[in-house]
Amino acid sequence: MKENVSASALGKLAVTAAVLTLAAALAGCANSAKRTYLPTGDTGFAINCSGGDASTSWAECYKKAGEICGSYGYDVVSKDVDNGATSGGSVAGIFGANVKNRSMVIRCKQ
Repeated sequence: MKENVSASALGKLAVTAAVLTLAAALAGCANSAKRTYLPTGDTGFAINCSGGDASTSWAECYKKAGEICGSYGYDVVSKDVDNGATSGGSVAGIFGANVKNRSMVIRCKQ
């Protein structure tokens, strides 16, 4: 016995998959840190807390810096500007998101 799947059901499935993919992509870019080397030769961390939802802010960058360096504290070596633009979307703008680019480089105190 063979099941028939309607075109509208496939369309709804495709839209649902697109929304979930966009949500995962936006969530994935928030709050990450990578070890890097500073011009002085010291070790630092590049922290990216970019994102498109209300929970992502500079506070997320500072929180991540505190988690990395702990009670030693840290110095902010550089910090970018808080730019944002609409990303993604469709003709009607239904799936658009305002993504803010936030990143900073820190050095843990010793």
